[in-house]
Amino acid sequence: MDTKPPLPPFTPETAARKARMAEDAWNTRDPDRVVQVYTEDTRWRNRAEFPVGREQVRAFLQRKWARELDYRLIKEVWACTGNRIAVRFAYEWHDDSGQWFRSYGNENWEFTDAGFMARRFASINDLPIAEADRKFHWPLGPRPDAHPGLSELGL
Repeated sequence: MDTKPPLPPFTPETAARKARMAEDAWNTRDPDRVVQVYTEDTRWRNRAEFPVGREQVRAFLQRKWARELDYRLIKEVWACTGNRIAVRFAYEWHDDSGQWFRSYGNENWEFTDAGFMARRFASINDLPIAEADRKFHWPLGPRPDAHPGLSELGL
C-alpha cells in the first residue's frame, strides 16, 4: 500500500481515527505490524533513546515489550494541524517482578503526505501502582470500543 489513510491535512475526526489506529496497533505488541506505519527513515525520541529507521524502531519495540509485560495502552488526541498530531496517552504494564506501573506521556507526530509517520517525539513518566489500582481491564489486544478512554477514566 502506498498510503496510510487517513491522510493529512488532519481534522479532529481524522486525527482521532489515526490515533485509535495507532493505539490498536501498539496494543497488539507486534513490532513487525507497528513499524509498517512509519517511514523507512523515521526519526524518534522515546525517553532517552533516539531510534532512526524502521529497523531500529523494530528493535526498540522488541526490547520494550519484552520488559513491559501485559501492556495495555490508551491514546487521546490533544491537538492537530496540517500534517501534525499531538496525543496524550497512558499505558499499564508490569515488570518481571510483578510491580505494576501506569506510564503517562505525550507524543508529537509528523506525517508525510502519504500518511506515514516520519517523526515521533515522546515524553513519558512511570508511576508505580498497586495491581488493585489498575484501570485498563480488557483482554490483551486492542481496547474494546465500550472501554472508557482517558478522559472518561479521569486520567
